[in-house]
Amino acid sequence: MGVSVEGVLVLVSFYLFVLLTGVLAAWWYKRRHPHDNAMETSLVAGRSLKGIVSVFTMMATTVGGGYINGTAESVATAGLVWTLAPFGIFIGLNIGGLVYARRMREKKHVTMLDPIQQTFGRVPTGLVYLASLSGDLLWTAAILSALGSSLSVIAGIPRVIAVCASSAVTILYTLVGNMVAVAYTDVLQLILIFCGLTLSLPFVMTNDQVGHIEATREQWIGKVDWNSPGTVMTWVDLLFAMSLGTIPWQAYFQRVLSVHSAHQAVLLSVVGAFGAVVFAVPSVLIGAVATSANWTGTEFGRSPLPPNGSEASLVLPLVLKEFTPPVVSALGLGAISAAVMSSMDSAILGSSAMFTHNIYRGLFRHKASDKHLMIVQRVSILCVGVLATAISLAIPVIYGIFILAADIVYVIVLPQLTYSIFLPHRGSGFGAVAGFLVGAVMRLGAGEPTVGLQPFIHYSTWNPEFGQSFPFRTTAMLCSGATIVLVSEIVRILRQRNCGRGEGGETVSVVNFPRSSGEERGKESNEAGEQESRLLCTENGHITGRNDAT
Repeated sequence: MGVSVEGVLVLVSFYLFVLLTGVLAAWWYKRRHPHDNAMETSLVAGRSLKGIVSVFTMMATTVGGGYINGTAESVATAGLVWTLAPFGIFIGLNIGGLVYARRMREKKHVTMLDPIQQTFGRVPTGLVYLASLSGDLLWTAAILSALGSSLSVIAGIPRVIAVCASSAVTILYTLVGNMVAVAYTDVLQLILIFCGLTLSLPFVMTNDQVGHIEATREQWIGKVDWNSPGTVMTWVDLLFAMSLGTIPWQAYFQRVLSVHSAHQAVLLSVVGAFGAVVFAVPSVLIGAVATSANWTGTEFGRSPLPPNGSEASLVLPLVLKEFTPPVVSALGLGAISAAVMSSMDSAILGSSAMFTHNIYRGLFRHKASDKHLMIVQRVSILCVGVLATAISLAIPVIYGIFILAADIVYVIVLPQLTYSIFLPHRGSGFGAVAGFLVGAVMRLGAGEPTVGLQPFIHYSTWNPEFGQSFPFRTTAMLCSGATIVLVSEIVRILRQRNCGRGEGGETVSVVNFPRSSGEERGKESNEAGEQESRLLCTENGHITGRNDAT
């Protein structure tokens, strides 16, 4: 097919407008706050986000490319009852705000890894960062790949050009303005998502090739066989993974840590949860339309849905292309591009922030200057963005890999984060590493058919035809958390006994993972290479204190 002139014009105009918005937002903020700490501004926007900007950037983080495209695809193929992302994100953001965000903001953390680093030390922090980085990289690659396919099919833009152009613009404004630019461009992107999808609905619903969605109600509503234990367990497992798996992402915490107070962090999460549900409505309706449309009468010529079609991932862009006028379709393409960019900028900024603050500064260069750290931050943004782009162009089965990476984040990062927030004084690096290994083995052992990973752990309801129907994700997450608790308690008891063997008030050393407590607490160790935690014991062998700044 030829290149769509309307689509190209809308996309070029939108990209230039987004880039200009990001650059001007960063320039305006620096003019108004010339004396703000550079790194705090870069990572959490000087903790000054407020009002509509904070709400919009939170919603844009969740209402990304995978959300609007995936919701339409899931409704059209599996049905609304299996489309758990909107409901799961609603639950997850409410739990995140009420349970996690308040504590994180009250302690003035800068990244999601701060409490993990303070509780467990360097090695667990590095492992958790790798899990988070894999999730961000593969998530970004998956949505970039989907965007490239969408623009190629609908606007005739070559896939490589579409992916590289979208990625380049996103990386550029994130490099220039960091969190400030990301927040303000999110406002623009969310407006375009809303306008593009909402304006398309009247045209889609009244098109001559589209029947009444009531006629295919059973198909797009779907059903859950409540009499089948395996089906119910799978549904519950996915709901838990979608809900609690929404929480342990730096993109989310970067928003709640960028507002002025803990109360605002909670409010932001709750409002964002409701906004995410509202923005799912157009995608749900478009998915329903796909089931009732006469696809043989369109230019595409066939249904993209199974069992005869294999283009279900393109349901949303195909509906916009086939059942709306060219100008409206072009706006819809802009909405899809905006959704992808709002997800990508959050992911690359989040991963680079954790690397700069927790890995580079926290583990290697405690006394690095802000100027030095800003250079590292920009280099890491560029590296993460380029790597995600390369993965999206090079690997054909990205979405399956992302599912696996997202499960790893849910199974591994959530227990580590939860323990470090609520039981910070009872944590052990050995417990964290043990929990990491248990969670990883249990999740990888369940297999992932979309990427050809065969299971080597057959849970109780496994069968060769249908695979795993046991709630293996949530089981692995709970086992990972239980391992952290158990091993940490064993280590704590052994330390107490070790102290008890000491003479009188002597100090007994127990090897532990080195820790860095962060600059905000002013407890960085002055002894480079210190590798031990010192336990101070009383005469009866009880622990009376511990120096964690090692």
